[in-house]
Amino acid sequence: MASLNVSLSFFIATCALCEATRRASKALLPAGTYASFAREAVGTAQLAACCLEMRVLVELGPWVGGFGPDLLLTLLFLLFLVHGVTFDGASANPTVALQEFLMAEASLTSTLLKLVAQVLGAQAACALTQRCWTWELSELHLLQSLMATHCSSTLRTSVLQGALVEGACTFFFHLSLLHLQHSLLVYRVPALALLVTVMAYTAGPYTSAFFNPALAASVTFHCSGNTLLEYAHVYCLGPVAGMILAVLLHQGHLPRLFQRNLFYRQKNKYRTPRGKLSPGSADSKTSTRGSSAKGQ
Repeated sequence: MASLNVSLSFFIATCALCEATRRASKALLPAGTYASFAREAVGTAQLAACCLEMRVLVELGPWVGGFGPDLLLTLLFLLFLVHGVTFDGASANPTVALQEFLMAEASLTSTLLKLVAQVLGAQAACALTQRCWTWELSELHLLQSLMATHCSSTLRTSVLQGALVEGACTFFFHLSLLHLQHSLLVYRVPALALLVTVMAYTAGPYTSAFFNPALAASVTFHCSGNTLLEYAHVYCLGPVAGMILAVLLHQGHLPRLFQRNLFYRQKNKYRTPRGKLSPGSADSKTSTRGSSAKGQ
């Protein structure tokens, strides 16, 4: 239980520190710089640090602290509730930034700044979290600090199947995100947190269910077991393909690239029904008949 208390304290301290940084950046930086860079960097750092600590609980918690899957899944759900409330509109996910670009909702410059911020935020969180583990505040942190240089791959299946799993998770996540984008925060955040928890439970044994290239790069790309190219296929190409399929299914096209709708036929909203005359034409026809009768 002491190890769990240390991890809970780590989560609280991380979220509090990131929230303070977020508010200071919002007050000091221009609005464009904050939205395109600072907000994304801080949000990704918060997500990556909590993910790294959560991975320690998942891998070492069951046999060191006796933590069951019900506790871990509940904690994951609560963490994503906190992330959804505190992110202040940040996506903390490169595929979401690319989705906004393909939807013509963000410029190329803003998208590139977000991608750079997300990579830097994830790498900074990785370095700071590993430094925190060296303090050995709990048995879990002691073991993790000893194992940090010999981490194992989170990809526990073939490259093709892993890419399909990550792509499918990203597809369902983005489809839900697009469907709920205009919903109230009080409904959108719990729904997405529940979806992430279900997918982590379902796909976690295969790829750890990152569906976030920046997060996967900071957590597993440096681990042995697979090459960098294999990691890129699973955790980058798979999610990007899943995101594009979700946008195509939801929109019928990619607004940034082409306007023609490939899947859905757009109907004319003001089409006049066949076989019926408009009131104006009926009146003119009646007046014409009346004038003809008078002439006779």
